[in-house]
Amino acid sequence: MRVWTNTIRKNRIGLLFIIGLLSTCLPRSKEMVKTDLKISYTVKAAPEWTQLFYRNEGWFGGDGIFSIPLTGVDREGNLGNDSTLIFFSDTYFGRVMENKPDKNSIMVNNSVAYLKGNHPIADSLEFYIHRDTKGDPSSLFIPNNENASDNDFFWLGDGFVNKELSNTLYAFAYHVERTGENVFDFVEPNVSIIAINNRSIPPYVDHRQLTTPFHVKIKDLGEGNLGAGILVNTTWAGAPNPDGHIYVYGCIGQTKSLVVARVKPKDFEDFKEWRYWNGNKWDLRPENLNEIVNGASNELSVTPLSDGRFVLIFQVLGLSDKVGMRIGTSPVGPFSEIHEIYQTPEMESGLWCYNAKAHFNLSQPDELLISYNTITPNFWIDIKEDAHIYRPRFIKLKFDH
Repeated sequence: MRVWTNTIRKNRIGLLFIIGLLSTCLPRSKEMVKTDLKISYTVKAAPEWTQLFYRNEGWFGGDGIFSIPLTGVDREGNLGNDSTLIFFSDTYFGRVMENKPDKNSIMVNNSVAYLKGNHPIADSLEFYIHRDTKGDPSSLFIPNNENASDNDFFWLGDGFVNKELSNTLYAFAYHVERTGENVFDFVEPNVSIIAINNRSIPPYVDHRQLTTPFHVKIKDLGEGNLGAGILVNTTWAGAPNPDGHIYVYGCIGQTKSLVVARVKPKDFEDFKEWRYWNGNKWDLRPENLNEIVNGASNELSVTPLSDGRFVLIFQVLGLSDKVGMRIGTSPVGPFSEIHEIYQTPEMESGLWCYNAKAHFNLSQPDELLISYNTITPNFWIDIKEDAHIYRPRFIKLKFDH
């Protein structure tokens, strides 16, 4: 349920007031004002993908959906990709009867699924249920490195397959600690990287957990973690204008500032080789990270376009009824003003929408498949009455030439 760290508390003020207040307080960078890159597009709902995650048996709800092509090639119309790994954070398993979870349904903190091919076919999507020694569903990844504490658990960030390091699959994993009973009562004091060997299958007993320096505290911006989105800008990933780097984005602070680091694929585990964008150049020191834009979301995507530009997809202000898009001239911008490309209809029925992102590998040519998640402010109560409030929804963004 990674929505908006420590800024919203259940039942304190109305959602519309929150959005309106943040909209008026959000600072604008000079780059945002002077850069407006024109692009023509249409957007429509993708009910065939939304329906794929409407389920009444086994997996029936979750958020944090990230999709990772297991070939390492991440591009639109990726017909050569046989299988896509999908990461979820908080996940519900059980049985739904008359739209309600049965008494044996349970929530775990992370899970995975595999999609064969690139189309929304129910029989092609297989959810993996990890079970504990008692046979009950449990989280697949549990913190066990030196940064782990007694009460923390993992939510999963973005990931990719690194073809220059033996096709190892890397995924960011946020250490989360609950601070209260409400749905938004939590902190994320650290972030690790999970490394999964090529051809390893669930439950990934041979995976490694790398401690990282990627929980950052930035003067004037705030703190947060890298891992909100990854751009693999390499030839072998299929990038149209590759520069040979892995770009890792973070969304930090109350104004949802977008920051980015980068590294060569071969050096991914050597954190001394990472560099951090300080607004003018790549810096050795993470504390010098500077905002690219603000008003982003805790999960997002940056995708290359065939004309050399890059498209940033996110939920405007992190939590709102707007899916946003910015067009940039490079992976670090400058980026255009926000194009509010879609208004989520679920907000009208009381659902809160968050963490929009594109799934390039599952998209058709000249199109982006985009997901966003839904939840309610009274989640712990509402999920008992409606099992389907907590699942991804999908839209398609079509670019016009």
